[in-house]
Amino acid sequence: MQICSVCSEHTPKYRCPACKIRYCSLGCYKNHKDSCLPVVSEVTEAKDSFYTERTEEDLLHEEDIIDKVPLEKLQLLGQSKEMRDLLCNPHLRQLLRSIDSADVKDEAMKAAMQEPLFVEFSDQCMKLTAKGRDDS
Repeated sequence: MQICSVCSEHTPKYRCPACKIRYCSLGCYKNHKDSCLPVVSEVTEAKDSFYTERTEEDLLHEEDIIDKVPLEKLQLLGQSKEMRDLLCNPHLRQLLRSIDSADVKDEAMKAAMQEPLFVEFSDQCMKLTAKGRDDS
């Protein structure tokens, strides 16, 4: 189980966008931001504008996630031409960034679900990750 990189007491919920350390609260972020040393990414500018670097460990906390999609299914998302085509849309990328940076993610998600483009994206994600689910 991970612990906050600032206070070393609680489970981290957030990641610093500049240096990628994990922290647990606004207080820890405020303590950290003055000493933050941004990480220089080698990811291309196009990818960097949309993707944040996450490790499998970040995405797959076994003890924290009740219903998770196996890694093999998640990899289908990256191999899909339909997903790549959808992600070329700057409006969709902005919607995804706004959800990712929202303080209240469930409200941001509800608002995004009112956008037909986001619904199409969500449906495509579900379609790709649900394929062969009975095989797992």
